[in-house]
Amino acid sequence: MKGLLWTIALLLALGQSLACMPALPPEGPNPPTSQKKGVIVVFHPAYLRVYSEDPAADPGRIEAILKELQGVPDFIFTEPLPATEEDLRRVHTQRQIESVESRGSELYETALLSAGGAVLASEMAMAGEVSMAINRPPGHHASPDYSGGHCYFNNIAVAVRKLLDENKIQRALIVDFDLHFGDGTANIFAYDPRVTYFHLEDGDRIQQLQKLEAFLSQTEGYDILAVSAGFDAGKEDWGRIFEIQDYTTIGTLLKKAAERNCRGKRFAVLEGGYNQNVLGKNVKAFLDGFE
Repeated sequence: MKGLLWTIALLLALGQSLACMPALPPEGPNPPTSQKKGVIVVFHPAYLRVYSEDPAADPGRIEAILKELQGVPDFIFTEPLPATEEDLRRVHTQRQIESVESRGSELYETALLSAGGAVLASEMAMAGEVSMAINRPPGHHASPDYSGGHCYFNNIAVAVRKLLDENKIQRALIVDFDLHFGDGTANIFAYDPRVTYFHLEDGDRIQQLQKLEAFLSQTEGYDILAVSAGFDAGKEDWGRIFEIQDYTTIGTLLKKAAERNCRGKRFAVLEGGYNQNVLGKNVKAFLDGFE
């Protein structure tokens, strides 16, 4: 029954007929076998909720991404479970968790599923799959005891800290190409030498791509590459910087770095990106390079 509801929700979001819907994998957190090729897209129908009035929750935003990815054989959809409070407490205070919960059950449940999406994407990466969570709310502005910037729980930090705590990795690199600095992620890992956080900022599109390439070429010794993938720096979005093809270049640079340093183990989670006319195209362009 749950699988049927999942399919119906996705069909309603995209306005497509059942005949156009590809077969979806069995739901749940079990990673696909390593023989599968392509990108694992972590998605839950709860991500379609309009849980608040901020731009990240705008109706149609996630649908714009799904429109570009759904039906393409290279993209294999799977559904996450909610993050547990134990996992949230790896990076957030109990007061912060209760503060988000007090804002309403719909927002809280969606935020739990968003963090759970990042956790599942990281587990897929550890299993040898390339993955991205098309999740919301975003997370990189959420600090241990603070919510801000349309973020409630720090999705990527929860996923990375869980891998560290479970001794699945010893070091991690987080690359953030959102228009805005991920102050929450930086705060969470400020005193954790096991995690390097790098935010791509300052300069025109060529300068930023060169900075990313230079940084990645000089950085090594990590066991997984985690990506805060924000698309609001796009030329037709708030930042007015990157062309669509630049996101393919970014994805390719990150892919090659992961292949050099951590046997290709890499995953991404969605952060910003608000122009629905180009958001889906930018995400797909990134994944074309990241795959």
